[in-house]
Amino acid sequence: MIPESELIINDDGSVFHLHLRPEELAGKVILVGDPGRVDIISEYLEDREFRRQSREFVSVTGKYRGKRITSLSTGIGTDNIDIVMNELDALANIDFSTREIRPVKKSLDILRIGTSGAIQPDIPLGSFVFSHISVGCDGLMNWYAGRDRIAIPDIEEAFKAHTGWDRHLPDPYFVRAGEDMTARFSDCTIRGMTIAASGFYGPQGRVLRMPLAMPDMLERFSSFRFGDWRLTNFEMEGSAIAGIAAHLGHNAGTVCCIIANRFLKSSNPDYKPQIRKLIELALERI
Repeated sequence: MIPESELIINDDGSVFHLHLRPEELAGKVILVGDPGRVDIISEYLEDREFRRQSREFVSVTGKYRGKRITSLSTGIGTDNIDIVMNELDALANIDFSTREIRPVKKSLDILRIGTSGAIQPDIPLGSFVFSHISVGCDGLMNWYAGRDRIAIPDIEEAFKAHTGWDRHLPDPYFVRAGEDMTARFSDCTIRGMTIAASGFYGPQGRVLRMPLAMPDMLERFSSFRFGDWRLTNFEMEGSAIAGIAAHLGHNAGTVCCIIANRFLKSSNPDYKPQIRKLIELALERI
């Protein structure tokens, strides 16, 4: 039995942070960082069952063309994803009445929709990149046993050698998205190998008043090659989603709209129409 201190269940039977009850979670989940995007997704859903908010975690469950879907905001960063992914799995695979792991495991379809900055000059603003491989520069998965089982060690070693990876930084990990989720988006997105950074400024090579540990980080990242793979873009959550999903048997992936090109130093602040198009694509394909 899982102790109360390890899995906190609220008085109303909901999981601690997300405030969702097991019966309220759909088998298909769309994750967004911005709580406001949950309301945009909600516009497309019929038979909406509820709208709930706890801190940055806003959730709605409804139906899109007969498919039951939960939309959930995560806030920013892989630390939040650690909470979200573990609590989603608990809702799906732990009996809250007995605190026992269910003998038959449920696999969720989990898709993150986000915004991103490209690091290759040929990736245009407004395009959609699906992260076939996510690169965790956050260190989260290193806290879990079996980290090497889900990782791609030959790319990791080549990446560290190419970049001259600083010894003070967390050991990076490379994780593939779920095969089925990847297949659903392969014909309508750019193939990505995406850096999931642990911050928006220094960890993505931005300099305001503090210098970087690797001043030429962007050049090292953009020039990395492994076979026909190259690093394509930055975001901040995908590696933890891919890593935890791989551990727990969920079908997960991340697709992002490119709103800036770091290589070309260009950006598109009016990206909301493209986000709507990405939401519509996600609802169709998930």
